[in-house]
Amino acid sequence: MNNSDGLSYAASGVNIDAGNQAKRRIRELVRTTFNPQVLSELGLFGGLFRLDAGAEREPVLVASADGVGTKLKIAFQTGVHHTVGYDLVAHCVNDILVQGARPLFFLDYIATGVLQPEVVTQVVDGLVRGCREFGCALIGGETAEMPDFYDAGEYDLAGFIVGVVERGRILDGSAVRPGDVVLGLPSAGLHTNGYSLARKIFFDHLGLWPETPVEELGGSVGEVLLRPHKGYLKSLGPCLERGLVRALAHITGGGLLENIPRILPAGCGVEIRRGTWPVPPVFTFMAREGRVAEAEMFRVFNMGIGMAVIVAPDAADEVEAMLRGAEGAVHRIGAVVAGAGGVVLR
Repeated sequence: MNNSDGLSYAASGVNIDAGNQAKRRIRELVRTTFNPQVLSELGLFGGLFRLDAGAEREPVLVASADGVGTKLKIAFQTGVHHTVGYDLVAHCVNDILVQGARPLFFLDYIATGVLQPEVVTQVVDGLVRGCREFGCALIGGETAEMPDFYDAGEYDLAGFIVGVVERGRILDGSAVRPGDVVLGLPSAGLHTNGYSLARKIFFDHLGLWPETPVEELGGSVGEVLLRPHKGYLKSLGPCLERGLVRALAHITGGGLLENIPRILPAGCGVEIRRGTWPVPPVFTFMAREGRVAEAEMFRVFNMGIGMAVIVAPDAADEVEAMLRGAEGAVHRIGAVVAGAGGVVLR
């Protein structure tokens, strides 16, 4: 039978050959994240990971999923795709770190209208760099080509992480007490939240382009907005191992005002003191040029604090010294008070 005039998957917009090419390019990259606990190769229907009986006598798995959001729009505009994968891994690692977990393995999902192997390779390169830095095996994922669903040159990116923590060392906020000290670890910028408002300010309101240099910000708009999401595992790991941390809050969408309450027990609130940390110029620039109210800035952005660390008063000096040695900077930004669970700016 002659099918030369018949329909094909390629004619409908899905290029299987391009997908196979992308998989060949990324296979060796991904394999660099493997460790002896990985029991499968890429290409199986599922990834296999052996849970060793290591330091945890009663191990509890901790799982999370997230995306990069509209920060991807900056990657599309600049053609820089090797940072967003790293952002995704760092974000997911931080999300399980707040419960005391160390990462075990990671899965990714990349969906696009027309699959471009060179772009997918860049994205996976960022995923691999993040996984290697945080000791997390990238054991599988999915690359989906869906013509007519995404605009040309665009894609979506999501990640799924699984970690482990000893049951008796889970951080759930129950140990927090009034009088505890709140430390703040600096962010590198917006991380992966607030980009819908940021893009509206920079591009729609001010009429700037990603390549526009802004002296006040120390780089072009695109460079500033693509600064990678910081991961705090290496800095906080030693503090967690010694049991010096009572609670952690990853400051993502909702900012300090809405993320800290997620880990406060009944009867506790937090007072955050303005001026106790340097707010990065990108936030003051957006507030001024976009005429964004302070309350809105604190609800949308991290305002320069990527992780809040709650510790007992008698451990504050020691933890602060440890984090300063690891991070280069740490700030005492507030305290736990008796209250109804909210955060108040002072």
